[in-house]
This record gives sequence, C-alpha cells and structure tokens, in this order.
Amino acid sequence: MPIAVTVWLHSLAIVAAAYLLGSIPTGYLLVRFFRKQDIRSVGSGNIGATNVIRSGAKGLGAATFLFDVLKGALAVLLGARMATIGFPPIPIHNAEALAAMCAVLGHMYPIWLGLRGGKGVATAFGVFAVIAPLGALGSIVIFVGVFTLTRYVSLASIVGAAVFPALAWFLVPWVRTPLVFAVVLIVSALIIAKHAANIHRLIAGTEYRFGMGAKKPVTKAEDPI
Repeated sequence: MPIAVTVWLHSLAIVAAAYLLGSIPTGYLLVRFFRKQDIRSVGSGNIGATNVIRSGAKGLGAATFLFDVLKGALAVLLGARMATIGFPPIPIHNAEALAAMCAVLGHMYPIWLGLRGGKGVATAFGVFAVIAPLGALGSIVIFVGVFTLTRYVSLASIVGAAVFPALAWFLVPWVRTPLVFAVVLIVSALIIAKHAANIHRLIAGTEYRFGMGAKKPVTKAEDPI
C-alpha cells in the first residue's frame, strides 16, 4: 500500500476515535440516568455543565464538567498513542492537534443527538490542558476572573477562548507549528461562534447571570446552538 494512503488511513483512524470519544454526551446521559429528564428541555437546552447546574443538579453539573474535560484530554492522549502505531508514524503534535479538534467537534456535533451538542468549553479545556497546559491554565485563570466579576459564564467562556491562542503561542513553543496553531485558532473561533446567541443576549442585557433564577423551559431565544 502506498505510504500516502497509509498516512491518510492512519489519520482517519485518529479522527474517528477522537470524534467518537468527544461525542459522548455526558451531561445528557447523566441527567437522563439520574433524574429521568432530558436536559435539552431545561434552561438554555444545552447539554453542558452550566445548564445541568442551572437545572438544579449541581452535583451532576460538576460531574458533567469533569467528564467533558476528561474525554477531551483522553482523546488527545489516545491520538498521541495511535500516532506511534503503524508505519510511518505521524508526528505526535500533529496527531494531538488533529485529535483535539475532532474531540471538540464531537462534543459540539454529536452524531447521537442529531449533531446538536454543547458549546465545547470544558472539552476544549481538556484537550488543551494536554497540548498547551500553561496556555490552558492562563485561560482558566482569566475565565475565573471574568466570571467572578460578572457572573456570566458565557462572557467568561468567550473571553477565555479569545485570549487562549495568544497565551498558547507565547507560553508553549510547539503551539507555533502551523497545524497546531491552526487548530488552536479554529477551536477558539468555534467556541466563540457557538456563543453567538449569548453574545446577542449580553448586548441586549437579557443574558442569564449565574445564580440568578431557577430552571425554566427552553424558549425560542435560548434554543441550543
């Protein structure tokens, strides 16, 4: 078999594995199993940790965040491991970047839920905690600072995603390689784009402020994005 074909098949295996791992809808599964509810019918309709907490299930929300982070990290570690299997081997950082992007895409567009998933913040933190730990740490510090000041999870997520590429570039040398940095930019842009409706509500002054108000049904303005 030609080497080029082997490389493509090798890369495709990493893509498939990372996507499927990232697409596990942990928030949806936890709420469905423990509360017999569909988290998509509560609050913003999102399957992520924030909306699980908003539904009144703080413990399940914390578990959702943890599992979403872990599945992202595991997808990157699995991609790195798979890169060394077969011939020729794929450069580790390239394999990690490929797995990172596919894991986040899996979370955002899970095949199991009709491609309607979460916004990818926790999963992105998981993948970048492996690829660019100092950048991820700096981004989470900024996230916590913005959230503490404003109580807006969405705004903290947007700011954290926006500053992450610069932090990763300056703090982690191998992020400067073309493929890895391209993935960093793409994932950050996807997270911000996924918050488009939140941005509109922030501008309008109608965005949900964490800790204010109880669970409510999905409204048209809050359809999952």
